[in-house]
Amino acid sequence: MVKRFIAGAVCPKCGASDAVRAERDEQRRVMMRECVECGFTDELYDNPPEELSTRVSPAADDENEQVIRIVSLDNSSHTKH
Repeated sequence: MVKRFIAGAVCPKCGASDAVRAERDEQRRVMMRECVECGFTDELYDNPPEELSTRVSPAADDENEQVIRIVSLDNSSHTKH
């Protein structure tokens, strides 16, 4: 793993610019950042976070759900006069 400085990056803790270096761990699929000024560290994972369930979130499809078609047997509304 090679540590590299991130050009223009600002440390979220101390605000120092061009002091953040990063290294990538392919086995864990994570990028680790470290500020050389204050020692702040964090990890950024590749897998996206799960979406929070809200009232506007679409419901997940039910694998056992079946679509049915309702057919009207009343033909009186379709007859011509």
